[in-house]
Amino acid sequence: MTVIRALIFLAFLFLIFALPVIVLLLNAFSSSWSFPDIVPAIWGLRSLRYLMQHWHDIGLSLLSSCLYSLGTILLTFFMTILPAKLFARVAFTGKNLLEGLLLAPALIPPMAFAMGAHFIFLRLGIADTVWGVILILAIVSYPYMLRALTAGYQAYGENFALCARNLGASSFRILLTVELPQLLPALLAGATIVFLVAFSEYFLVFLVGGGSVPSYSGYIFPLLNSSDKSVASLLTLVFLALPIVFFVIIDRLIYAAYRKRGML
Repeated sequence: MTVIRALIFLAFLFLIFALPVIVLLLNAFSSSWSFPDIVPAIWGLRSLRYLMQHWHDIGLSLLSSCLYSLGTILLTFFMTILPAKLFARVAFTGKNLLEGLLLAPALIPPMAFAMGAHFIFLRLGIADTVWGVILILAIVSYPYMLRALTAGYQAYGENFALCARNLGASSFRILLTVELPQLLPALLAGATIVFLVAFSEYFLVFLVGGGSVPSYSGYIFPLLNSSDKSVASLLTLVFLALPIVFFVIIDRLIYAAYRKRGML
């Protein structure tokens, strides 16, 4: 009975996650798919030809999105590493209130403060630049990294760091050789969410970037609203596949690093 329930649950998950991808695949290689046809009536490779003809613009937008998303991960890490350690290690009055305030950007709609932030960025001279895009995306997504690193610090305790400090290691050396290897799973979890938030964001990149910072979401957004479902479906599949491939590679690199250190 338990096996049957597990199979039913897996089938349910398949319907939720796999069927939309199958629909995108069918749409990507069809020239015409109208109701009530179950499968497309006419197949074609027009979407692939579009991809080959516009590979330069598509590749530039993908590269730009990946670079500012990686920059957002790096900035959120530097923004949250010390607060995460503080929340995990130190008990003080008002700790819950302060933590709640720092997590507020995850609860407030980005549009609520984006206009004000854009005005400040104009005054600072970083609007319409990739640095402004990275900063606004970091402000929106750093709570995810903060929670992940706080949980990571809480998971392994501070005994390792205390031993290293007793042996004369500096705080920076402890961070590099003791804490970061222990934090890698939490860091990967936080980085995954931050990357996905930054990579898929359209409004903030368009507003702060001013259209001068290419983004993949900005490239495919007009196609999603057009009648050309074939090209839009194929580019959406690329949008779906790239983060998955990227994080599979990161996961394998971290696994290899753990094995090299004898931690697995």
